[in-house]
Amino acid sequence: MTNYHVTLEAAWLVRDVETADDAIGVAISEAGKRLNPKKLDFVEVDVGTTYCPACSEPFGSVFIAANTALVGLVLEMKVFDAESDEHASRIAKSVIGKALTDVPLNVVDVEEFD
Repeated sequence: MTNYHVTLEAAWLVRDVETADDAIGVAISEAGKRLNPKKLDFVEVDVGTTYCPACSEPFGSVFIAANTALVGLVLEMKVFDAESDEHASRIAKSVIGKALTDVPLNVVDVEEFD
C-alpha cells in the first residue's frame, strides 16, 4: 500500500461580491466552514491558478459577472495506504465530496510520497 498526495479542483459560486479578493475570501471561508464540522481540517484549501491564453501570465481563478463570482479552489489532502493513484483519487473525491455536496470536483494531480 502506498501513500498519495491528491489535489482536486472545485468550482465555487459566490454571490453578491464586487471584487475578486472578496470572492476568494468568501469562497475559502465557506469551504472551510463546510469541511471543519466533518473533521476535515486536514484538507488544504487555496485559490487555483489560471494562465492567460494570450500572455501565459498566471492569475487567480476568479471570474465575476453581475456581482456573482465563480472561484476555482484547489483542495489538497494526503491519502494513506491506497492501492493505486486511481484508488487514492477516488478516496479523496469521496471524503471531500461528502462535505462539499453539490460542488463540482475534479482530480488535478496525484503524487506518491513516502
